Amino acid sequence: MNGTLMAHASETMAAGSKSFNAAAKLFDPATRRSALMLYAWCRYCDDVIDDQHLGFSATARSDSALARLEMLKSETRRAFAGETMREPAFAAFQEVATRHAISPQLAFDHLEGFAMDVRETRYDTFDDTLRYCYHVAGVVGLMMAQVMGVRNDAVLDRACDLGLAFQLTNIARDIVEDAGTGRCYLPARWLAEEGIDASQLTDPAKRQHLARLAQRLVAHAEPYYASARGGLHGLPLRSAWAIASAHGVYREIGMKVTAAGAHAWDTRQGTRKGEKLALVIKGGLAALSSRAGAMPARPSGLWQRPYLPHENGGR
Repeated sequence: MNGTLMAHASETMAAGSKSFNAAAKLFDPATRRSALMLYAWCRYCDDVIDDQHLGFSATARSDSALARLEMLKSETRRAFAGETMREPAFAAFQEVATRHAISPQLAFDHLEGFAMDVRETRYDTFDDTLRYCYHVAGVVGLMMAQVMGVRNDAVLDRACDLGLAFQLTNIARDIVEDAGTGRCYLPARWLAEEGIDASQLTDPAKRQHLARLAQRLVAHAEPYYASARGGLHGLPLRSAWAIASAHGVYREIGMKVTAAGAHAWDTRQGTRKGEKLALVIKGGLAALSSRAGAMPARPSGLWQRPYLPHENGGR
């Protein structure tokens, strides 16, 4: 069963996230196993809500998105209760949650991000967008950090910041794709400042507006990337290498979106194999340099994640 779960998780990562897959290979074997299994659960939940398979269209289901969300919540409760899980993604998550003492609150915080999609939540301000980013990605950063052995809440802050930065990059890259499915994560106030609304995001004539909005998102991601880089100091060396490499790959995608301007959505922005290799090498150097000195202070003014009751007195 363990071998089957690992094979399933590895295939899911390879097909579902080419950006993170290369970096994940840098973890030590035990951490890599848990990281892949956590990803498999996150990917499965995302696919169930979107009625997809590994991010691509699948056979249409007859049940509603709300019913699928309730199923995910029920199965997650069963996983935490120690029941036998037939779905590989939930069996994988059960192993990870048990081995690393993942809090049910974090898992259900992640599912809340999918609930926001099901409810078609409107994001009026940038803080609203960041709250969504927390649920779908920041909380994944927190769980990943725990997989790497992190329990210090200051380092957990940086892990959450990296998740926020990743998701802001994803939103910028996928503006048109998301709009095609009726979703918009851009702040409504930003759209109003550009004189457009969410219904116009797929209009090729509005690409200059989209370019400015995407560049704004990428710029707002920068302090979160900087904060996350400072957190490398609190990770084991191989984990720091893997995270620094993923940091570089995702940040480069944002830079490409910015550089492409109105043409950013002519093709899906990503990094080529040679670019990934260079970023892995650069990530190794960043991991090594993070061993010196103390962890720098977290930049002021960043969005603050909610804390679990046991963290630092529940602050």
